[in-house]
Amino acid sequence: MAQQVITLTDAAAERARALMARSEQPVAALRVGVKARGCSGMSYVIEYADEKKKFEEVVEDKGVKIFIDPAAVMFLIGSEMDYTEDKFTSGFTFVNPNEKGRCGCGESFHV
Repeated sequence: MAQQVITLTDAAAERARALMARSEQPVAALRVGVKARGCSGMSYVIEYADEKKKFEEVVEDKGVKIFIDPAAVMFLIGSEMDYTEDKFTSGFTFVNPNEKGRCGCGESFHV
């Protein structure tokens, strides 16, 4: 069986469901991708998706549907999406076995 592109922790799934339920527009899924940005080269992008785009991979985990940008699949295979919250920050984080390093501020990565 092929490895799922991305999985979600319980915390990420719970937060994603809550955010999608609060959206003023209908949300079919979360769209996850990467884009060229930051001092290390790439950063993760998460946005609401109202419909699946051509060639996007569809992942369903813990009751959350995720559309994966086809250009990002090779960078995300085997990743785990989490949601963390502490005194200073909160947000989705990624544990990505493909990362070779991150910038000092943690906003971007390279493979």
